[in-house]
Parts: sequence; C-alpha cells; structure tokens
Amino acid sequence: TTMSTPDLTTTLLSCQSPDPTVRTQAEAALASAEQNNLADFFVALANELAAEGKDLTVRQLAGLHFKNLLVAKDDVLQAEKHNKWKALPTEKRAVIKSTVIGAIRSPVQIARHTAAQACAEIATIELPYKEWPDFLTKLMENVTGSDNEDGIKISSLECLGFTCERIALSVDVPEIAPDVTDLMLTTIVDGIRADRPDTIRFAAATALRNSLAFTRKNFENENERNMIMKTICEATQSTDAKVRGAAYECISQIAFQYYDKLQSYMQTLFELTFATIRNDEESVALNAIEFWSTLAEEEMELIDMSLEYQETGQPVPAEQTCVGYVKAALGLLCPLLMETLTKQDEDADVDDDVWNLSMSGATCLTLVANTVEDAIVTAVMPFVQEHIKSENWRYREAATMAFSSILEGPGAEAIGPFVNQSIPVLLAALSDPNDLVKDTTAWTIGRICDLHVRSIPEETFPTLVNGLAGKLLNETPRVSSQACFGIHNLAAAFSNDNTAETSGTNALTKYMPQLLQTLLQVVDRSDASESNLRICAFEAISVLIQNSAPDVKNVLLQLLPAIIDRLAQSFNMPVLTNEDKEQKEGVQGLLCGLIQVIATKTTKEDIMPHCDLIMTNFLQVLQSKNATCHEEALSACSAIATSLEGDFLKYMGALQ
Repeated sequence: TTMSTPDLTTTLLSCQSPDPTVRTQAEAALASAEQNNLADFFVALANELAAEGKDLTVRQLAGLHFKNLLVAKDDVLQAEKHNKWKALPTEKRAVIKSTVIGAIRSPVQIARHTAAQACAEIATIELPYKEWPDFLTKLMENVTGSDNEDGIKISSLECLGFTCERIALSVDVPEIAPDVTDLMLTTIVDGIRADRPDTIRFAAATALRNSLAFTRKNFENENERNMIMKTICEATQSTDAKVRGAAYECISQIAFQYYDKLQSYMQTLFELTFATIRNDEESVALNAIEFWSTLAEEEMELIDMSLEYQETGQPVPAEQTCVGYVKAALGLLCPLLMETLTKQDEDADVDDDVWNLSMSGATCLTLVANTVEDAIVTAVMPFVQEHIKSENWRYREAATMAFSSILEGPGAEAIGPFVNQSIPVLLAALSDPNDLVKDTTAWTIGRICDLHVRSIPEETFPTLVNGLAGKLLNETPRVSSQACFGIHNLAAAFSNDNTAETSGTNALTKYMPQLLQTLLQVVDRSDASESNLRICAFEAISVLIQNSAPDVKNVLLQLLPAIIDRLAQSFNMPVLTNEDKEQKEGVQGLLCGLIQVIATKTTKEDIMPHCDLIMTNFLQVLQSKNATCHEEALSACSAIATSLEGDFLKYMGALQ
C-alpha cells in the first residue's frame, strides 16, 4: 500500500509538529511508506513537490524528504541508497525524473530551489553511467531559452552546481563522459556572460567552480580554455560583489587544478587580483588573496616534488614544473600583503571564527615565505624594521605579524640574525598599551621559541623566561595563552638536549619552581576556559616536566601530592551544563597526564608512597563515561605499572 496524497500532505506537516507523539507517528508512517513501496513513495513525494497551489511548506518538506532518501554521510549507506534507486523499474524512474525536473520551472522560488537539490541527487547517481540523457538538455533549454524567467535559469544553474559538487564527492564512479562535461560547460558559461543579470551570473559562477573537477579535457583545448578564462575574468569586473567574489573562487580553483595552464593568463590575473586586494570590498579582496595563497601552496608542492625527482635522478615532467610565479611577483606582492596587515579589525574576537583581511594577508605571507624561503627576508624585513616601533599601533602590530609570518621558510643563516636582534624589542612590546600588539608579540615569541630557539642569545634567556612568566596571570586569557605557548616551546627545545644527562642540570632548572607554581595558578584563573588557556597551561607544565633535568626531581616530588589532590578535588566540580561536564573531564584527563609524566621522571621508590592515592583516583576517573579521560587514565596507569613492576599486581583486581 502507498500513502494517498491527503495522507502524505498531513504526514509531512505532522513531522514538524511540536508534539513529540505526533512527530514520532508521522516519521514512522513515512518510514513505513518507504519500506512498503519505494517507487510509489518517490512518485508521491515528487508529485507533492511539483503540485502548484499546494502549501509551500509541504512542497519544500516533500522535496527535502525526497533528497534525503538518496543522501547519506556514510559511504556504505550512500552506496546502499543509490543501489535502491537503481533497482527501481526504469519506467517508474522516468516518471519521477520528469516530475522533479519539471518542478525546477515552478513559479515559486522555494519550490524551484528544493527541486534543484532533489534533481541533483538523481543526476549524481545517473550521469556517471550515461543515464538520463535529457537532464542536461532540459537544463540547457531552461538557461538559454530567452522566454524563461530569470528564476528558472537560476534554479537550473543551481541544479548543475549541486550536481557537480555531489559527483565530485562520489566514490568509485566512472568519469563523466566528455560530451556531458561539454554540455555542462556550455550551459554554465552561457549563464556567466556579461549581458546576463547578476543573480544568474552568480549562480553560474558557483556552478562553474563546482564543475572544474571534471573539465581537464576542456582546459587542454586552448580555444575552450581561453573562452572559460575570458568569461571568468570579465566576471571579476561585475558591479555585483557576490559575482566578483564567486569569479575569484573559480580563479583560485583553477590555480589549484590547472596550475600548468596558467602561464598565458598570469599577467591579467596579477593585475586583476592586485587591484581587487587594494580597492575592492573585503569579501571580494579575501577571495583575491586566496588566489595567491593557493598559488603558493601549489608551488611549494611542486618544488618538493622536483626535489624528489632530482634525488631519484629523474627529469621533472613538464606539467609538474614550478614556474615560480610567487617569487617573480615578490617585489610587488609583499608590500601589498603588508598593507593588508595594517587593516586589522580591532573589535574582532579572535576566538570566534572571524576571517578578515589582515588574517588572510598574514596567512598568505606565511605561505609565500615557505615557498620562496630566504628571498622573503629582504622583501619583508625593511617594513618590519621601519614600523615595529611605530607611533601607530596598527603599524606596530602589522610589523610584528609580518615578522612572525616569515619565521618559517628562510634558513637560520638568513633569518637568525634578525631573530637575535628582535628579542629585546619583542620583550618590551609584551607591555605594549595595545592588547592586539601584546597578543601578536607573545605569539611571535612563541614561534621563535618553536622555530629558532638556537638563534636566541644565551644572555637573553633569563629575560625571555621572566618576560613570558610575567604575562601569565594578569593579562587577557589570549595574551596569557600565547605566553604559555612560548614557555611550552622554550621547554620543548630541551627535548634533545643531552647536557642534563652528563651535568645533571640544564638552563630550565633555576626557573622550574616558579614556572610550575605560576602555571598551576593559571589553571585556576576564573577565565581559564577562554582562549584555550587552561589546556595551554597544562601542556606547558607537562613539557616542562618532560624536559626537566635530574636536579629538579625534588621539585616534581613536591608537586606530585598537589596534582593528586587536584585530581581528588576535581570529582566535586559542579556539573550544571554540558560545558561544565566537558571542562571537568578535560581537567581530569590533563591531571592524569601530568601524573604520568612525573612517573616517568622519578623512580619506583619516589613514587611508591603515593601510589594508593593515585590509583584510587585513577579508578574513579575510569568509572566516568568519557573516552578521552579513560585513555589518559589508562595511559597513566601503564606508566605507574612500568615504574612499580611486580608491586603493581595489587591494583590489578580493581582494574579488571
């Protein structure tokens, strides 16, 4: 049996009911209709979606339910849903397809848009197998037909875009046939033409970006490539920002997929992107910067590949040769990117997912530095030296960020001397009146400690440790978090330091008591859950302990009871919200981790007196229902077992 139309209408609406009983019954009825006769259920949903004059909510719900019958996040389930569709009788599928693609011509926008999504799911299954030949013919007629209203053209282009996006994600399907991609591109390029309205051009440019995965054959053909590139470059000059932005997204995608085909267009792309980054509104400028970031990533990869070819004595294939566009543009690109660094958004909360011009510029500069390596130093350092002490905070912060961005890429010989000179300036800037400058300074010091610890002059080490420690308790969580990052990286630099083994000490020893005590106070800050501060502090403690010299053992043994006590107290932490629960379990996992590192740095005799208490707490952690906690506790139990050897047996019963 299948559901009659009035029943289906009512059932779809009932799925939205605030009453859980009504909702559950409706969902069960839909599931039952799907089980009993899938083909007729698809027909009924398609008819509901295509029924003009029907309640719009019902039409939308029918279309979305139709789509969801064909979509799954899991690959196995996705294949199962596709196979169920393929198993339907051909004539039934033909009826369903005709109804759904017809609904793309609905006069109602939501109905058209939902039909485009549903239609794309069917096309995703059938196009790779050369089925549904009139899918593209129909859409092409919709887009190019002069009598069709704009809304129909937009929905048809949306449908093409959705289809390309979905096929690109499909697993184990045949390649799309060239005649199919030709027709797709012809339809899409027709939609981007300069004489089309902006809403159509935007839908077409989005569809083009999604289709680029299948168009290698078209890009191999110079005439077709020229036409595609000309159309996209024209779209960067649209009066509509959304169209300009979508055009640059296409250009970045082309840089990613067809780097070897860029040469004839680079001069134009160079001029277009530079003008846009300098003068256009932020949303478009971000996409133009993205082109250079993509280009840098591609060139980095090609340089690495060419080194591999050289090592094996093979010639580099022509299509995998790095042309060096980024290096050639360096003299003009770096000043432009450094200009973007001065356009900070001082109100942006860095912890939110904000992406703005200065962040994008810094990311691009970092990628450029990794691509051109030593050449970046002379391109960027004059700006840094001129502005790092500027009266204007925007320039101080931009200079610091620029310096930070080029720390990775150049060799120690090229950047080392500048790192050496920068330490006193950066330490002074940790007390800058501007929070953003302080934040970026602490981040830069952290990166120096991570990447260039050998370039830090020995006499500066005490000032550096004390400078970072002084920012742990009274700064914003973000600045303190960066200070923890710096201490973490400084301590990590001692991981391969063998002097402690022979001399029994290292440069960290004299700071250990103060640093460990201060970092434990950081964990207790009332705002420690902001900017990941608590976790950064715990991780810094952990790395300090791991890389401590033998002469710090007594400090660790004084610390151990305090850590055990914190773990015992943690079970009393109030849990009112999910966030509280996550915080509590996070803290327990981190404390177990600290006990583990202390166990590896001390002897059996040192740790034995504490083991009953330690194991009691570990067992209590293991009773909670949190996988991360369990992992940390079991890992720590294992470290205790290694230390105690046979004496660990008395705890085995409780662990089983």
